[in-house]
Amino acid sequence: MSGFSNPFNSKIKLHRGGCTCGHHANQAEHDKEVAPSGEEAVMERVVQSTLMRAIFPEDAKRRAFLQAVGAGTAFAALSTFFPLSAATALAAEPGPLEKKDLKIGFIPITCATPIIMAGPMGFYAKQGLKVTLQKTAGWAVVRDKVINSEYDASHMLSPMPLAMSLGLGSQAVPTDVAAIENINGQAITMHIKHKNNMDPKNWKGMKFGLPFDYSIHNLLLRYFLAEHGIDPDQDVELRIMPPPDMVANLRAGNIDGFLGPEPFNQRAVYEGVGFIHTLSRDIWNGHPCCAFGVTEKFTKEMPNTFAALFRSIALATEYAHKAENRPAIIKAIAPANYLNQPEIVLEQVMTGRYADGLGNIKNVPDRVDFDPFPWQSMAVWMLTQMKRWGYIKGDVNYKQIAEKVFLATDARKRMAELGYKAPPSNYAKHMIMGKEFDPSKPEAYLKSFKIKKG
Repeated sequence: MSGFSNPFNSKIKLHRGGCTCGHHANQAEHDKEVAPSGEEAVMERVVQSTLMRAIFPEDAKRRAFLQAVGAGTAFAALSTFFPLSAATALAAEPGPLEKKDLKIGFIPITCATPIIMAGPMGFYAKQGLKVTLQKTAGWAVVRDKVINSEYDASHMLSPMPLAMSLGLGSQAVPTDVAAIENINGQAITMHIKHKNNMDPKNWKGMKFGLPFDYSIHNLLLRYFLAEHGIDPDQDVELRIMPPPDMVANLRAGNIDGFLGPEPFNQRAVYEGVGFIHTLSRDIWNGHPCCAFGVTEKFTKEMPNTFAALFRSIALATEYAHKAENRPAIIKAIAPANYLNQPEIVLEQVMTGRYADGLGNIKNVPDRVDFDPFPWQSMAVWMLTQMKRWGYIKGDVNYKQIAEKVFLATDARKRMAELGYKAPPSNYAKHMIMGKEFDPSKPEAYLKSFKIKKG
């Protein structure tokens, strides 16, 4: 998340990508030094930014104007003609909640960090919500409880709402990705007995654990194996299992490895049964994993409650994005009623300084990160891979499905209300294992693969 750029600074570009001012090593460093703190300051900044973007649609002209007249003169002129304080107050005013008592499901993995921490750290309560967090055994259970309205909303794998909306694996229930929870934060972990077999080309005949068919883990592992010449449907065995069972299955020798969520990759290292072979960020840096999912019925019938939920999750996600907040978050999510993990395991995951199980200490600060924007181009990529492996049959209207399920435009609006700067477009090109994905050409991309179903 790049958020909080000062619109009266002529050196800052109001768009996504790297550090916005160009003077920091990365955006996290920029945010730590430059970003406003407190909801009032956040709201003031977004009103200012929104107005400046409206007056100067071309960022170069805004910057030239500021260089000519200065930030102070520009701010004074804007304040004279536009009541910024009134606009800020209006933007912060929430509507009456249709429902305050909510049940939200989650799987005990670090991907759910914003959804979980929003409870004990007060993010839901601040929006007038009383949320009961429901620890859930597996993804099929999550899906069924959302479909049956036992959960008002839930932590979901980002491909799940696509599958649910299309009726893949369950009855068709229109389901939305309101926000992405985490990016990166997964890994391929192998049994320690394979420490001298690092080349994936030699993995034929192995068994791998995955959390769910409709998961980024399944799609990334299949992609990774196929890029190394391994047909995931013919050359290896893929087994679905709940994330908390992965380490036990690895120890028992039921699987040779898994592509799973944290903290179970690090837990396998902690228990001495596995090593981290490849971080998912090294397959696709910035890839989405889990999402905040709600049914379309809920968003339409309870728009104010949905907005309050979005604010809670977006604020928690922004908080989790900042490295300096991770120690407090670890203490909040480690207890038994949430992740039930040793803090030292979570610390290695959340800071990116970790033991890899092969005697090395790695330092990868973006091993896991948090960014709420639900890119529709990412949804298109998931759909291409779901078709590639036979989960979707026949013709696919990629753009229509992506735009119906991934609520990017709505997220941009709500992020702006909170002072977060969303990308200007819902689509972007993505690089996966050195190959560019252009979301405007999904069928050409799909046809470019030699290994695929059928």
